[in-house]
Amino acid sequence: MSSDPWGRVDETGTVYVRTAEGEQVVGSWQAGSPEEALAYFERKYEGLVVEIGLLEKRVKTTDLSAKDAQAAIDHIREQVDAHHVVGDLDALRVRLDKLVELVEARREERKAQRAKQSDEARRSKEALVAEAEELSQSDQWRAAGERLRALVDTWKGLPRLDRKSDDELWHRFSHARSAFSKRRKQHFAQLDAQREEARKTKERLVSEAEALSNSTDWGVTAARYRELMSEWKAAGRAQREHEDDLWNRFRGAQDVFFAARSSVFAERDAEQSENLKLKEELAEEAEKLLPITDLKAARAAFRHVNERWEAIGHVPRDSRPKVEGRMHAVERAIQEAEEAEWRRTNPEARARAEGLTGQLQAAVDKLRGQIEQARAQGNNAKADKLQRELDGRQALLDQALKGLQEFGG
Repeated sequence: MSSDPWGRVDETGTVYVRTAEGEQVVGSWQAGSPEEALAYFERKYEGLVVEIGLLEKRVKTTDLSAKDAQAAIDHIREQVDAHHVVGDLDALRVRLDKLVELVEARREERKAQRAKQSDEARRSKEALVAEAEELSQSDQWRAAGERLRALVDTWKGLPRLDRKSDDELWHRFSHARSAFSKRRKQHFAQLDAQREEARKTKERLVSEAEALSNSTDWGVTAARYRELMSEWKAAGRAQREHEDDLWNRFRGAQDVFFAARSSVFAERDAEQSENLKLKEELAEEAEKLLPITDLKAARAAFRHVNERWEAIGHVPRDSRPKVEGRMHAVERAIQEAEEAEWRRTNPEARARAEGLTGQLQAAVDKLRGQIEQARAQGNNAKADKLQRELDGRQALLDQALKGLQEFGG
């Protein structure tokens, strides 16, 4: 008879394995020595050990499903319970029990993960639906349309929910897209109708403008052209293929008229050129008032210059902005000086500035006293805190004092 800690072979060749429940028959060995029998069944035991180890590794490191893992555990457990090996079978059962616990934990973990993913997908789809419903009311047709198409792509990339929830959300999502498409079609249909109406209106305006292009009633015709231009702007845009041609005809008719009028007014140009020279001299005289040091004197001098300016008359149209701009610049400078003087002498603003400065000065003085007291008491933490507060108040006081100086205070 031969034996080891986990098994033995009796005189008849029967092989036993020792377990916590007692000895169990492993099998019969007649082909060799008892030692060979034990070695053979111990190798089979080692095979189970390796198999369990591999399964433990797969459960811990791969995405092996709980169902497949449990089937593998059951298969190994059948071999362990069959007692066809020699070794610490109780230890194998303990490892299998722990493995079952691990598989169950992984099952719950994956269940929770799936629930979390489902919840995240639900929230994502609800957010997509909410945005689509908001976009369905937008009139930014191109941007909203592109965004809705992007939302569809995002939707396709999300996991499906339960059928009822997914269908309900998709129905809302699809309805929002349909509502937007319907509104967009209505808008562009209405826009096409408006552009067709604009084309008809502008055809009429062009016809009248062309009929007036040879008129010599300068004042009345020029006024009518201005009215036609207002009507043109109010008509809106026609279709792109018509708009430019209509505008070129409309503008061309006006150009013919105004060119003829300009020719007639050529004699006036000499007078206006002389006026320009006089106004340039006045502008130069006004500019000498800058920079303003005596507001009262500058105001009186500019008034005198302006009276002479008004008496001169028109200047050539293309020169008017420049020469008038020079006078306006001096006028603005005087106005700004007047506003600055008003702000400086405004008693209410000065009183507010003085009141704020006084409050800040009192706060700073109080904080300084509190800091000295805290230092004297040895409370440096409190003193440091008060010092930081003092620094902030002091900065505000400095700004207030600077503002007060603008009032001459």
